Amino acid sequence: MRPPLSAMAAAVAALAFLVAGCTASATHPAAPAASAAPLPPDPRTASALLKIATAFNNEYDSGDYGPVYTRWDARSQAIITKAEYVRRHKECPSAPQAAAQVESATPGPHGAWIVDYEIGGQRLTDYWFYVHRRWVFDLMLSNPSSVRLYRMSPQQYVAAVGCSH
Repeated sequence: MRPPLSAMAAAVAALAFLVAGCTASATHPAAPAASAAPLPPDPRTASALLKIATAFNNEYDSGDYGPVYTRWDARSQAIITKAEYVRRHKECPSAPQAAAQVESATPGPHGAWIVDYEIGGQRLTDYWFYVHRRWVFDLMLSNPSSVRLYRMSPQQYVAAVGCSH
């Protein structure tokens, strides 16, 4: 005797769900954040921020954009996804420039820390905050012109930055 179609459909769906779950866990680990050990907290010191800001600028300068995005605060990450940020920078790399020289990290207004640095004679300022035991970069305060670019469609972005896509 054949089981009713609804029972067979439920069995097929359950089997498909089980196979998909097994396949996914066998080839792709669960969400990395859930399975990976949490990152150790950053020391809440000026010297720690100087090291982090230096690494942040070096990663950007060398085209390692993933860790740069990971240091962004939540408000900045809401502007563009990590995948889109990395893709745009890989497809439209900025012109080579002198390496950033991080010079100082000092407390600023409203809980911000001000990181001063220099690139090829130009003095720049970034804003960092200590949130949930991690130093995070505030793109909106540090580089509002980039915020405008990242909010553009990919086609508008390419046209605005002038790269050949």
